[in-house]
Amino acid sequence: MKRQIRILDTTLRDGEQTPGVALGAEEKVEIALALDDVGVDVIEAGSLATSDGERAAIKAVTDLGLNTEISSYSRMRKDDLDLAGDCNIDSVNLVIPSSPLHISTKLKFDISNPAQKEAFFEKVVEVTEYAKDSGLTIEFSCEDASRSSVSFLAELYQKGVEGGADRLCYCDTVGALYPELTKTIFTDLAFRVKAPLSIHCHDDMGLATANTLAAVQAGASCAHLTVNGIGERAGNASLEEVAVALDKFYKFKTGIDSSKLYRLSRLVARVTGVPIARNKSLVGENAFTHEAGIHVRDLIKNSESYEYLRPEIVGRKRRVVLGKHAGLSSIELALKELELTATDEQKREIFRRVKEIGDKGKHVTDADLQSITDTVLDLHHESVIKMKSFTAISGRPVIPTATVILDVNGKEIIQAETGDGPVDAAVKAIQKAIVSIGDIVLEEYHVEAITGGTDALVEVTVRLSGKSDMVISKSTGTDIIEASVEAVINGMNRLL
Repeated sequence: MKRQIRILDTTLRDGEQTPGVALGAEEKVEIALALDDVGVDVIEAGSLATSDGERAAIKAVTDLGLNTEISSYSRMRKDDLDLAGDCNIDSVNLVIPSSPLHISTKLKFDISNPAQKEAFFEKVVEVTEYAKDSGLTIEFSCEDASRSSVSFLAELYQKGVEGGADRLCYCDTVGALYPELTKTIFTDLAFRVKAPLSIHCHDDMGLATANTLAAVQAGASCAHLTVNGIGERAGNASLEEVAVALDKFYKFKTGIDSSKLYRLSRLVARVTGVPIARNKSLVGENAFTHEAGIHVRDLIKNSESYEYLRPEIVGRKRRVVLGKHAGLSSIELALKELELTATDEQKREIFRRVKEIGDKGKHVTDADLQSITDTVLDLHHESVIKMKSFTAISGRPVIPTATVILDVNGKEIIQAETGDGPVDAAVKAIQKAIVSIGDIVLEEYHVEAITGGTDALVEVTVRLSGKSDMVISKSTGTDIIEASVEAVINGMNRLL
């Protein structure tokens, strides 16, 4: 049978300890609602002793009447526990220093001295009993457990159970574990302790998810996690990574609805102001995004060729971006997704333009592709005027000048003009070159940068009028003068 693994989410407590993050009651309520919807078993809503505002925020969460158990962090102090009654929480995460370093620094006990060790144990039992008398479910968490011996932890956990602890937690507070050691420790502890055991990992060495999975394999029945892996320093084990891996690799059961994980991830990023790395697994922008042409070609045939998981599993969709590494298959798939049609010749021209932009270190968005396609489709209509070449110069003290060579109804025409700028000069030269076949006036000119930077992809829009008609024409490119010339000639051809 599949083993059931409980999920405790501590985004509102440990996640909020991310440097620069502070959540008010409204923000905590918004995230708590989403956590409840995704199916976590426990929400650690905050820390009792932090402030009056923090306790008010915790109470705002408990007042929601969620299906999820609501917990709060408490130090090993009776005055912390006295604050629990005002918050209506269901359980308390009672955190006990457990490494010799933390016990001596925080509590002034030297556990190498038998008498002081016994005094420390008596204090632990006393506080745990006090917490239990409040009627709360007690999770007895050993802080900095990974820098303590397993034999001492087993003794300490036993004292917690004697005091009435319902659950136990092993905290890798500074990220000192690695998977093989984690598995050894939890295999040992699973035989020694007499209560359900949780794992709480930090990501200082980038192993929080791996260590959490190893602990669950070896007997832990609950994982402490945060959305997007946020938390102090390098953060905590990631909810989305652990939940999906437990199901995909180990076939453990959780209550998590993975299809809602991406929406939850984006919510937490927005509310906390902590951005998600583009290459973050599962929820990062690039996780289900493809550019390389050879990959996209095979994805069209079989999505599993370059995707281990279907994006829908975490509530996402596959994306194809166009850039330097794009292939013709990428163009075809992107056009299909945008419901655009083009001939093979037009596809090759779109492909050429995408490659040109990619070689400048940029990628082409859906909006860019739409504009490029519009330009290419216009260029491939039967044309009266065809641009063979043009040059434009500008600067001080040079007067802006443009020279164009056009094919007008099969006849080559060369024309030069000056203007207020290189674009103005080029347009005037074109108008003068075609005066024999039509008098066309530029009524309106507009340019907009689609992407940022000095090498931005721009979209030029012009409105042209003839004797009895008016057209609006667009062109897209990284060269503003070339895009302007294309837009004008496209519009003139449509008028003529």
